[in-house]
Amino acid sequence: MNGDWHPGATLEVLRDRAAIVDGIRTFFRERGVLEVDTPQLCRSTASDPHLKSLGVITGIPGYGQVPCFLQTSPEFAMKRLLAAGSGPIYQISHAFRDGELSRRHNIEFSMLEWYRPGMDIEALRAEVSELVAVVLATPVKFPCVTYRDLFQQHLGVDPLLCSLDALLTVLENQGLAYVTRPESKNDWRPFCLDLLFSHCIEHRLGAHSPVFVIEFPAEQAALAEVRVLPDGARVAERFELFYRGVELANGYRELTDAAEYRRRHQADEVARKRLNLPAVPFDERLHAAMLAGLPDCSGVAMGVDRLVMLRANLTRIDEVMAFSINRV
Repeated sequence: MNGDWHPGATLEVLRDRAAIVDGIRTFFRERGVLEVDTPQLCRSTASDPHLKSLGVITGIPGYGQVPCFLQTSPEFAMKRLLAAGSGPIYQISHAFRDGELSRRHNIEFSMLEWYRPGMDIEALRAEVSELVAVVLATPVKFPCVTYRDLFQQHLGVDPLLCSLDALLTVLENQGLAYVTRPESKNDWRPFCLDLLFSHCIEHRLGAHSPVFVIEFPAEQAALAEVRVLPDGARVAERFELFYRGVELANGYRELTDAAEYRRRHQADEVARKRLNLPAVPFDERLHAAMLAGLPDCSGVAMGVDRLVMLRANLTRIDEVMAFSINRV
């Protein structure tokens, strides 16, 4: 630890950040979207094996020592509001992901998340484009490219239908065979897809204009709906937005089936056990809200810090934060 008490961001950047946040609030106010504020400390959290939540032991009167989690996003609580009839909602909140520290990652970061009941995923993409165009002064309409087309163009393999052996061959050809694989072969396919996308494709995306990547493999659906393509391939109804090689947003046509939510949580827990990750309690309150009736909706999460980075033409997340984890 050193004695440098100064903020990581300049005051000019912090003023620009405040203007961006104010612009986001104006954007949603003009569209009649309600701003909400939900807890960041909850008794459950996302079960996705790729997300590492920060666990906290809390003393709750009448319950004793209770394990809780700092949230990786405000998703679960916001969906309970949707089921209660909130209508369209958004939130700008802090989120936490353990172990994520790099040029573009900080363990604690700012997230914009919003949900649109009755809006399909294409209409949500259009709204994302409108917001980003306002903040970054880009053209309003962003192109779309499928996950499958990117793999075929850059790696010569169909990620939806190819064999695991084919993916391992591509991994070797790209010089990535040295990366330690999960112990169980059940986890090799998603591992290969994530590694190839992040190392061979992501940095190429959106060099001149933001671009949406759509139709991710079904095993990357998280809590998005899944549909079947004419050739039998299963894809998640989700998108990611990239600009200058930076992932900026992640949107879903949201899963509304409570039984399928329980099944996916159970599958995540099996994967977490194989990977020696701690178990995550099933969120009974979210499940009850889904049983009561989560409306058909689309939702998206966007990194506020990354939005500021792109606006300011900066390359490090600590340059747009008052105090990153290295300064607290």
